[in-house]
Amino acid sequence: MTIDVLLLVGGLLGIVVAALSSRLRRLPVSEPMVGLLVGIACGPAVLDLLPVAPLTEDQTWLHTATRLLLAVSVMSVALRYPFRDARSRLRPVLLLLAVAMPAMALITAGLSAAFLGVGLGAAALLGAALCPTDPVLASNVVTGAPAEEDLPARDRQVLSLESGANDGLALPLVLLAVALAGPLGTGAAVLESLWQVVGAVALGAAFGWLGGRALRAGEAHGSTDQGPLALFTVVLAFAVLGLSGIVRVDGVLAVFVCGLAFNLVATGSERTTDAPIDEAINRFLVIPLFIAVGAALPWSAWADLGWQGPALAVAILLLRRLPVLFVLRRPLGLRVPDAVHLGWFGPIGVSALFYLAMEAERLGADPTVLAAGTLVVAASTLVHGITAAPGRVLYRRRAAHRQGAGAQS
Repeated sequence: MTIDVLLLVGGLLGIVVAALSSRLRRLPVSEPMVGLLVGIACGPAVLDLLPVAPLTEDQTWLHTATRLLLAVSVMSVALRYPFRDARSRLRPVLLLLAVAMPAMALITAGLSAAFLGVGLGAAALLGAALCPTDPVLASNVVTGAPAEEDLPARDRQVLSLESGANDGLALPLVLLAVALAGPLGTGAAVLESLWQVVGAVALGAAFGWLGGRALRAGEAHGSTDQGPLALFTVVLAFAVLGLSGIVRVDGVLAVFVCGLAFNLVATGSERTTDAPIDEAINRFLVIPLFIAVGAALPWSAWADLGWQGPALAVAILLLRRLPVLFVLRRPLGLRVPDAVHLGWFGPIGVSALFYLAMEAERLGADPTVLAAGTLVVAASTLVHGITAAPGRVLYRRRAAHRQGAGAQS
């Protein structure tokens, strides 16, 4: 009964989103934000149409659901831009992955210890889970006509590619946190990280090449039409995810690498169109998940955190990323407005839920970690959903003012 209600509510909300279409991107709302609010309304706290257990008590479904959605999302990111554009953004993306992501994990862990008074292990688990920039929520910032009109292509490409890559590359940080919090030794965590990352790159590259060659071979049979191509890339993502689970490598990273390899082989250097995966797939798939998450929010566990919980959420949103990108603005080649925009819009969402569920699966559910983590995710979903459209407008006005001042001088 519960799954039927979820499907019905998700379908009805999808109809509303389809009717609003691109106009939704110009309003201070987002699909994940709307799904979360509808889930809260339908959950046990309000109407009780979806009588699900809080995430602190039952997160068994969360790992699989977020894993599937992330696979579609990172494949979409890998195919969003021509491969030559993705390659041209390699330096800033690598800098964000190698420097900014570990810094964000450390800052988040430090804030967690300071506000919640938790030990090193729990703080490390929160820092690792909440450090990656989420590709699902970031999609609302960088895609659609309003984003293309208001934001420079470089900023959109860097944020997209960073969010796609760091979802998988956050795994070594999570494994290190698991080693600190549980019985897994540091040496074992390092070895597992190497296997997970190297194996994911190899597997993803091989499947991407194979899928691209297969598609090229089928061009004469219409398999490169937009509809079949979108479905083919989703099926390819799920195949890579499945094999990754069997051989125990980082499935999210493998799908992202697969998408990059497929992008190069299947479309070649002549590609000029947008991603073969229709962004609508990404937009609509996110709705049922956030409805379910909204219904399962752990209100009692949040109350147990006291004022420290909301204070931690505010501190993480303000300090986790924005100061880091401001400090790195020169190496990244960013002007101050770009550093501020990219620093603020590094949302925390599905990837954080994925890693929180993974940590709970490996170590057992820690109510404090899950409560604090889900509170930050909910806060990010709401705050970044509200500020996405106004943020684009402010950036556009700032850019227009700068151009006007330059013309006068």
